[in-house]
Amino acid sequence: LRFKKIINLEGAELMSATYSDLKNRSVFITGGAAGIGAAMVEAFAAQGARTAFIDIDEQAGRVLSDATGARFDACDVRDLDKLQSVIADVGSDLGNISVLVNNAGNDARHEVAEVTPEYWRERLSINLDHVFFASRAVQPQMQALGGGSIINYGSTNWLAGGRGMIGYQTSKAAIHGLTKGLTREFGPDQIRVNCILPGWIMTKRQKTLWLDEAGERWLDDRQALPGRIEPADVANMAVFLGSDAAKMCSGQFFTVDGGLI
Repeated sequence: LRFKKIINLEGAELMSATYSDLKNRSVFITGGAAGIGAAMVEAFAAQGARTAFIDIDEQAGRVLSDATGARFDACDVRDLDKLQSVIADVGSDLGNISVLVNNAGNDARHEVAEVTPEYWRERLSINLDHVFFASRAVQPQMQALGGGSIINYGSTNWLAGGRGMIGYQTSKAAIHGLTKGLTREFGPDQIRVNCILPGWIMTKRQKTLWLDEAGERWLDDRQALPGRIEPADVANMAVFLGSDAAKMCSGQFFTVDGGLI
């Protein structure tokens, strides 16, 4: 195990462990154009993995693809047919997918009284449905490889009892059950399924939309560790789970929240 410094698109110097087994492995990341997703694209590409990602934001995806050499396909995860088609194409072009990172999601705020059946269904579609269908789509590819790693993204938000995003919280809670279920379904084929629970991560979106003085005080009061969690901190956990260093980890939930919950 070696450590190296990498520079992300924002010019920040990051420390990352090197897992030699990831070199030339195919990795597929959903929602990879910004925030935590972009940090994972950068991290896996820096490992020498054949990295592919999708996002609804085509402009940001192209910029990140040019910077990292990762393959980018514009795709809305609500379009399950296209999602599964892209997964098949990536497996054909880059080699069977060894690591799937189900990162895509949206934590838009909403009041309980304003939620319609249509909006509720959309929240589940954006945050939950694609996790199952992407996982099922990569299963044959991982079987052909003799194993693989699926990394889902949950959230500490529903555990901490936040408000204003009940659809998001419900979806993330369901991902816990999905992770446990797929662990048993896919385990006989040496396919590991784990879940990362990020705390309040300092993405550009979070800092722009929701982090204010009250939020800073809340973090100071609730986090056990001082400082703020950066997207790269979460990406480092994903890289570990995708590597052979985590070969006997499955059905587990790895929290990166600075001791928040």
